[in-house]
Amino acid sequence: MFSGLIISILSLTKHAQEPLNIYILTGQLYNRHQQFQALTDDHAAFLNQLVKRENVDSGVTKIDITTQFEADLPKANINTLFTPYSMLRLYGDLVPQFSDRILYLDADVVCRRPFEDFYHQSLAGTDFVGVLDHYGRWFFHHQQRAFDYINSGMLLMNLDMIRQDKLLARCRECCRKWPMIMPDQSAMNKLAKHKAFAPEKYNEQQDVQSDTVFQHFSTRWKLWPIVHTVSVKPWEVDKVHQQLHLHEYDDILAEYQEIMAELDAEGKLKTE
Repeated sequence: MFSGLIISILSLTKHAQEPLNIYILTGQLYNRHQQFQALTDDHAAFLNQLVKRENVDSGVTKIDITTQFEADLPKANINTLFTPYSMLRLYGDLVPQFSDRILYLDADVVCRRPFEDFYHQSLAGTDFVGVLDHYGRWFFHHQQRAFDYINSGMLLMNLDMIRQDKLLARCRECCRKWPMIMPDQSAMNKLAKHKAFAPEKYNEQQDVQSDTVFQHFSTRWKLWPIVHTVSVKPWEVDKVHQQLHLHEYDDILAEYQEIMAELDAEGKLKTE
């Protein structure tokens, strides 16, 4: 995830018009398949220096929520195909450092255009704003209407309202009791009564478009020569070029590669 965070931060600082307060949720998590390591203070310090290159008023803060996670484990979904980290967003209401308004981004989301207008929109009467899931919209409906299933990789969250109506607390209970295909995402869509829908450009899950603001490198389905999935992440630079034929972010990816080469040469911040 350290690689993803570097690319994400480089993309955000490229397009941000205001200082950025970036919070990284991490923890020492585990399931029956694997033991996961939290990002270290050194990782956070490096990312903090990185974001300040563009604006000295910006900053990165690491928040370890191992304690909160272990106190309310998503027991019914801890061993799914998705790592436990996919459910950390469901603990956002328990983080006192978070303001009432948080833009949540997965580590495989890359910023392509300025996003302040989206961030500052009115959230009155809304738990969160998101974009329909590219595939899930066709299969999952939770509010007696078609096309209401939002992808959780990009969420503009109204934590003030969420803390009042206890949406995330109810989502954690749901993940604790009932197995689901896509646990955190399904729980939020099922239980949220006040969600708003944004255009695809704010969470483009397929090919980049001329107006794309955030591109989410999520898994895709391909039909040829046989039906299969393709999962390419931003830090897999060769695959981004060869499989996705995408060169939109070459300046950011080149800088990312330079950073990683320097860290490797210095023997710092090992990520394995």
